[in-house]
Amino acid sequence: MNGTAPVRRVIWLAAVALLLALAATAIWRFNARAAAPPGPVEVLRLAVNAEYVGSCPVLAARAQGYFAREGIEALLQPYSSGKASLEAVLQGRADLGTVSDIPVVLASLQNQSVVIIASIFEAERDHGIVGRLDRGVSTPASLKGKRIGVTLGTSGHFTLDAFLNRQKLLPGEVILRNYTPDQLVGALARGEVDAAAGWEPFLTGLTHAIAGNAAIFYGEDVYAGLFNVAGTGGYVRSHPATMRKVLRALLAGARFCRDEPDAARALFSSASASEAARLQAAWHSYQFGIVLDQGLLLALEDEARWAIKNRLPGNGDMPNFLDAVYLDGLEVVAPSAVTVIH
Repeated sequence: MNGTAPVRRVIWLAAVALLLALAATAIWRFNARAAAPPGPVEVLRLAVNAEYVGSCPVLAARAQGYFAREGIEALLQPYSSGKASLEAVLQGRADLGTVSDIPVVLASLQNQSVVIIASIFEAERDHGIVGRLDRGVSTPASLKGKRIGVTLGTSGHFTLDAFLNRQKLLPGEVILRNYTPDQLVGALARGEVDAAAGWEPFLTGLTHAIAGNAAIFYGEDVYAGLFNVAGTGGYVRSHPATMRKVLRALLAGARFCRDEPDAARALFSSASASEAARLQAAWHSYQFGIVLDQGLLLALEDEARWAIKNRLPGNGDMPNFLDAVYLDGLEVVAPSAVTVIH
């Protein structure tokens, strides 16, 4: 008896080890099947404002493999503004793009079919104006008569106009100079303009370019920045399965941006030390979420009235912005995230 007990114990331990190995193999095979993309890999060209924090869900979906998990090879094309990203989409150089609400409004007014598949980010203190103290810009009212650099047809342009209106200043009481977002810092630093309007990270860049000589006014009272993913109506509506895959990847990306703030901020590795510090301080105020909210439609209509009043390019007729929102995808993937009345 004493001799057989150790033998039985060895046999029993070997059997347990074999069962554990078989179980581990089965789990690995199951996970491999679950992670495998359904069907062939689909290439998707995404025009992205990669330096803007609002793009975090897209960057995370690419970096963390959420697109790949859905069978999508996401090719990211970097642009300095949502306006430029949307232009790439409209010109057929990209399939989808990250864009604020203003370029979508202006495209709709020009009868260009653009549809938003989801809003992915919202922030209140992300737009503003930076002025030069040595040019007499010390208060919002002191902007009167000043040269202001701005990227026309963007959320920066809308924020500036709304901000001036709050100060009871007419658009004709300032001199607007049109620059691309990445040209604003140089224009302000060289004194070509007395102030510049835009969004982060350009606001931080503007402030540091004239360090000690900057007055900054934020536009949180006049504009809550909405950032979206959009495509042409023809492309989006003819690729319903692709849109569902993209939305699932973006939902995972948004969760990553919310739940892993340190790792999410690392996606913006090119940020300067000052911008990295600003991101860390402001991250808690950012809203990362994949939604289609009724507030989006209200914002689009309000901005269209602004564009028509200011005679920006378009036919002057108020569009039906339900046509600019693609509900079918998110209603399938995350129905509770859709609050658009339709």
